[in-house]
Amino acid sequence: MALKYAGIELEHREIDLRNKPQSMLLVSPKGTVPVLCVDGIILEQSLDIMRWALAKSDPDGWGLVDDSIAQAWIEKNDGPFKILLDQYKYPKRYPDLKSEEVLRAVNELMLLPMEAALQTNLYLLGNNMTWVDVAIFPFIRQFAMVNPEQFDELPFPSIQKWLDQQIKSELFHSVMQKYPTWTD
Repeated sequence: MALKYAGIELEHREIDLRNKPQSMLLVSPKGTVPVLCVDGIILEQSLDIMRWALAKSDPDGWGLVDDSIAQAWIEKNDGPFKILLDQYKYPKRYPDLKSEEVLRAVNELMLLPMEAALQTNLYLLGNNMTWVDVAIFPFIRQFAMVNPEQFDELPFPSIQKWLDQQIKSELFHSVMQKYPTWTD
């Protein structure tokens, strides 16, 4: 989304992670996605790609945020929330955990603070969208998609409105195209 927002044209290569092409592994031996290869630079983390894109073009000021507050949201999302999301998405992998306990932990860690922020602002850091919204949105979308009915019943109308707005956005739809799998 950040690349599209910044107006950066690129060749998108869809990767089958069970059958990674040798050309990908040559530029990124760790074999994870995303990978951006441009002007001799190889970026292998979503946040690095977002920062690079916004450094090139940031027409609406997505990058104009309080770095310490932004970093706190990202650390929470990329650390403990990702772990809880996996536990919620794949309960058979975690038979010792009860789904109610995982949901309670998700609520306390991520959803309650998000709801509080979104009750006073349109977006997580204010009334303008920032890169933090774009970075966290896919994970909240994944969470909601695990059990949409349960998500709709949660007492978080501001998150539900924020998520719905992101999902219905022209920007999101413009990047959700299907691409043929790259084989080499």
